[in-house]
Amino acid sequence: MPARPDYKAIVDAPDRSAEDRALDAGRHPLELLSFLGLGPGMKVGEVAAGGGYTSELLARTVAPDGVVYGQNSKFILERFAEKPWSERLKKPVMKNVVRVDSDFSEPFPDTIHDLDAVINVLFYHDTVWQKADRERMNRTIFRTLRSGGQYVVVDHSARAGAGLNDVETLHRIEEALERLEEGTFGYCFECGDEIEERRLRALPFAVRCKDCEEARETAERRERQQANRRSSGFLIDLN
Repeated sequence: MPARPDYKAIVDAPDRSAEDRALDAGRHPLELLSFLGLGPGMKVGEVAAGGGYTSELLARTVAPDGVVYGQNSKFILERFAEKPWSERLKKPVMKNVVRVDSDFSEPFPDTIHDLDAVINVLFYHDTVWQKADRERMNRTIFRTLRSGGQYVVVDHSARAGAGLNDVETLHRIEEALERLEEGTFGYCFECGDEIEERRLRALPFAVRCKDCEEARETAERRERQQANRRSSGFLIDLN
């Protein structure tokens, strides 16, 4: 495992565009890179690279010897991404990015394999209303990963029980359904252990085991109590 780079330095790189920096507040790039834990020399695929905001961050992270495969569908390219994506790929920092034009149903060809990670940022829900064969898509993605590689999806979470109802209107998808399609449903998001069947029957949308959910609730309760104590101070005016 290569040493992790300075993710903050990557995000703060002076040659990043003003347009990308303007997106940082909503995209949380430092948190994303820290979560992924990628480093120099790694091979990464991005599904729905769009104009390349995330692809450039990944390219900087795995440089100088790593590679990023940035995939876009014909729909994305024709709708909005062709010009910004093509322009970004001309930047020197993108020299280790390989453009992949393909359908979502089979995002990567057989020649791409042994990837350390495949990432889909804020677009999984769009594959639903665009009628992609998601089962085939996910099967292809898992085929491209090396043993132990990670498939990471970042998306807007719909309310529990919403299913696919909000994918086109609110651009959100229920987290439990997304994990079911990825093949990670039934496993705790925090510790990775299998969630007991009794809990899933009672809460089909559960993404944490009972112990991790209780730990999360305890931590949140403690944070609220500390916040309340900090805001409960008072001032006595002696004048």
